[in-house]
Amino acid sequence: MANLKDIKRNIKSVKNTQKTTKAMKLVSTAKLKKAEEAAKKSREYANKLNEMLSEISEKINHFKVGGSTSRFFEENNSPKVVDILFVTADKGLCGGFNIQTIKRVKSIMAEYENSDTKIRLRAVGRKGIDYFKFQETELLEKDIGVSSSPTYEKAQTVVQKAVDDFVNGESEKVILVHNGYVNIITQKVKQIGLIPVDTIKIETKDADSMMEIEGEEEEKVLDELVRKYFEYNMYYALIDSLAAEHSARMQAMDNATNNAREKVNQLTIKYNKARQEAITTELIEIIGGMEALN
Repeated sequence: MANLKDIKRNIKSVKNTQKTTKAMKLVSTAKLKKAEEAAKKSREYANKLNEMLSEISEKINHFKVGGSTSRFFEENNSPKVVDILFVTADKGLCGGFNIQTIKRVKSIMAEYENSDTKIRLRAVGRKGIDYFKFQETELLEKDIGVSSSPTYEKAQTVVQKAVDDFVNGESEKVILVHNGYVNIITQKVKQIGLIPVDTIKIETKDADSMMEIEGEEEEKVLDELVRKYFEYNMYYALIDSLAAEHSARMQAMDNATNNAREKVNQLTIKYNKARQEAITTELIEIIGGMEALN
């Protein structure tokens, strides 16, 4: 027969866990609203920045012989060194949020496995760092405390290292990977070729543009704008990842709370059954004792 005290202790323990997971769900829900709004605004700004970059690049390519001379636009189909800049969370308890990003990073690494390309990893977030450290995989850069509280300045610092290496010829391609927010119940891993800028995706527009830039300033303006493009895409990745993290944790804690509730119900049934068995046993002993006296 099950020990009533042990079952009661288990019920209390599960209920305490249920309170914790419920509180964590409420916290994540509140944080999600703020992060979701920030991601929405950042997405709008990033889209406008991308449009402007496309327009200026298009002007240079159309009106300048040979197009842009910026190395940021040079295509390289067989890079020798590829940097993967990926974002994970600093904390766990968010379901498969972090592992989905890690799987994508490993998938990209596998694509270059049979080539002469060297892969360098730049990790943002403790969970990704801990995973690859456990796998004994070398990390070129490790940044903790960025994904949990992203700012433009932090994003600027992180991406600048990758940009500098590209400019100095230490790398030939930079890929940005993060798990992004789609809606309150869905996250999607996003992968973009950050550097060089993919000019193939720039659509030609026949309409006249209102943007006028002096010829001698074209390359300078493009260089400044493309650096802002890198910085803001990094910042948006951090904001987008944070919103996705909160939504994933909210779901994970909601599932944990429901599981705890179900477990309490099961333990309660078990407790009542054990209690009934104990009472029945006592009654049988009493009746048996009375019959013995008779």
